[in-house]
Amino acid sequence: MSAQLLKLSALNAWYGESHVLHGVDAHVNQGDVVTLLGRNGAGRTTTLRSVLGLVGRRAGSVMINGCEAIGLAPHRIARLGVGYCPEERGIYSSLSTEENLMLPPLLGPGGMPVDEIYAMFPNLEKRRGSRGTHLSGGEQQMLALARILRSGAKLLLLDEISEGLAPVIMQALSRTIQKLKEKGYTIVMVEQNFRFAAPLADRFYIMERGRIVEGFAAAELQGRMAMLHEFLGV
Repeated sequence: MSAQLLKLSALNAWYGESHVLHGVDAHVNQGDVVTLLGRNGAGRTTTLRSVLGLVGRRAGSVMINGCEAIGLAPHRIARLGVGYCPEERGIYSSLSTEENLMLPPLLGPGGMPVDEIYAMFPNLEKRRGSRGTHLSGGEQQMLALARILRSGAKLLLLDEISEGLAPVIMQALSRTIQKLKEKGYTIVMVEQNFRFAAPLADRFYIMERGRIVEGFAAAELQGRMAMLHEFLGV
């Protein structure tokens, strides 16, 4: 059985006075892809942000590779090998593709070399001198993912990476995530697009109103479709 790289226990989170997460319990085994499903406002993005401490306040336990991170500052959590790809992508419009790629600091050893990144994302190599504003939505998403691969992160938190992308780009991203899994990366995805997430995930968690209401392995997916339709309208 794989070791648990990430374990959330009784995780609560607040933005100001707003109590958003209510006792989230979940685990992610090393090398797995885990998808958080749920409607908008269910608490999925806040769960990712809570892992990194990017919320107003949190309580409970966030264990990352055996280290308790609940009391650590975000930059120290990142140095445990955690990379975050936010929904808004965060591409610097005035910088070139390659400048965007090289800007974030290295979190530790083992980052993906630039030539390997360009082999995985050939569009980025072709556009290495183009400014961020000149990249398509799909190219921006590829760049956002490429940046955290260069950093040395091994736990990747990906927030709605398929949103607004053409089907052909989603297929390319799906192949990329499969390759990353084969390389031993551990991935937690927030996804609204169930059809994009379903073939990739080893485990699913369904969130509603800041809680995990269901969790099941990919092997159980067919038997859970009625429940998924109830919660998600799949």
